[in-house]
Amino acid sequence: MSVSAEPTSVDPRRNGSVPADTGTARTDTLRPHAEHAFADELAALAAQDDRPRPARWRLSPWAVATYLLGGTLPDGTVITPKYVGPRRVVEVAVTTLATDRALLLLGVPGTAKTWVSEHLAAAVSGDSTLLVQGTAGTPEEAIRYGWNYARLLAHGPSRDALVPSPVMRAMAEGRTARVEELTRIPADVQDSLITILSEKTLPIPELGQEVQAVRGFNLIATANDRDRGVNELSSALRRRFNTVVLPLPETPEAEVDIVTRRVEQIGRSLDLPAVPDGVDEIRRVVTVFRELRDGVTADGRTKLKLPSGTLSTAEAISVVTGGLALAAHFGDGVLRAGDVAAGVLGAVVRDPAADRVVWQEYLETVVRERDGWSDFYRACREAGA
Repeated sequence: MSVSAEPTSVDPRRNGSVPADTGTARTDTLRPHAEHAFADELAALAAQDDRPRPARWRLSPWAVATYLLGGTLPDGTVITPKYVGPRRVVEVAVTTLATDRALLLLGVPGTAKTWVSEHLAAAVSGDSTLLVQGTAGTPEEAIRYGWNYARLLAHGPSRDALVPSPVMRAMAEGRTARVEELTRIPADVQDSLITILSEKTLPIPELGQEVQAVRGFNLIATANDRDRGVNELSSALRRRFNTVVLPLPETPEAEVDIVTRRVEQIGRSLDLPAVPDGVDEIRRVVTVFRELRDGVTADGRTKLKLPSGTLSTAEAISVVTGGLALAAHFGDGVLRAGDVAAGVLGAVVRDPAADRVVWQEYLETVVRERDGWSDFYRACREAGA
């Protein structure tokens, strides 16, 4: 028996998610979903988007790419960039979702995989909440379905006793599902996606039924192979994905721009000081992270030892946000070297033995000798004392 050729109404509270709506996010929400935080931009794009849209897509592929990369619409509406990087990367990702192939966003930690995944789902389906968070303990039920055991014991297997996963809901409703950190999920659980992605069906053997994906369904997964606890994807599963690699920012200016934009967004929700007053400190944090990440100074003259951490753009955002909070609550509201020094130290020195040697050598041979960095040098020395 086949189940659901058209989208069905499923109570989202049964699997712990919150239903998406077209309204504006509550002002006290700490971190609104993308479809709420940027509802005005999505509505403006939809109103002026006259290009062909795949089945059940809220926007055309062109409009989805514009939403992520930013631009100005014919009526003057400014769409802010959500992703700063190669345009072709976004175009390939969006095009993949318009086909029957699933999308795998691959990259080292901190390359905005989760961020891009969320905004793609928001722009395509208007709902980024159909999410499976991958961990070492993620069970197969999180991807397929589970059971309400009270109903199961009282009445036996039935559709009413079945608890749909976010993936099952996406299949039934023609939406985009997301699987975060796919390589952290045990290999046997990963492979439960093979039938879903190849046959576009999810069997329910207990009921002798199946859920067939309706048009509009697709899946975005994110993964990295840098962290510990990674489970390699089987060749059978990897073939079901089109893989798009998200690179690190190419230039210091691009990374400063990314950090500044994200810190501004986070800062507004936390009532922190404006970022422009601290752009110089952002540039210094980015410079330190890039040099230690690359193993060479920006001028190429001095080779550096590599720390154990990734020193990603996401970590730079965290360091600057923490510095702004210090400046707001214990300073004069202006981001200074002393506000970011402890955060930089914490990001670099993950291994107390090996990383401290790397940091001290960088501090004394590079930072100490750099013109205009004496305040940063002093602040870092004090933070590490």
